[in-house]
Amino acid sequence: MVKFGLQFKASLENVTGLRPEGDDFRWFLKLKCGNCGEIPDKWQYITLVESVPLKGGRGSASMVQKCKLCARENSIDILGDTITPYNAEDSESFKTMVQFECRGLEPIDFQPQAGFAAQGAESGSQFPEINLQEKDWTDYDEKAKESVGIYEVTHQFIKC
Repeated sequence: MVKFGLQFKASLENVTGLRPEGDDFRWFLKLKCGNCGEIPDKWQYITLVESVPLKGGRGSASMVQKCKLCARENSIDILGDTITPYNAEDSESFKTMVQFECRGLEPIDFQPQAGFAAQGAESGSQFPEINLQEKDWTDYDEKAKESVGIYEVTHQFIKC
């Protein structure tokens, strides 16, 4: 069982507290089998609300899958207490946003999509349902009367 951290990096303009919203937030990942190295073409998602029992009564995980190539059963679990917001002071530097506990799998890619939220850095205005699939997002903060944005979204995985 290995823990991997998803490190997030972006340039924030007048927003802070960027975070996944809700336990049903979908983390879209590409996962590599640790046994044979197989990487499926399709994006797979995991959420905190989904929990699948592991074979042999060893607990549960966010996703359990059998590798199509080697038939090994692998699992990945979101460590919910590791989810951390990305703040204005983190702008333009990598910060671990979440950790995954993996058995036989390694996350190799992440695709941010809808479901992020943030607030205005000065005004506290709420910005729900931020979609980062295009790696950029812009809006206007009516309270502060200024543009807000998230730009140049990128990521990396680290072993924890």
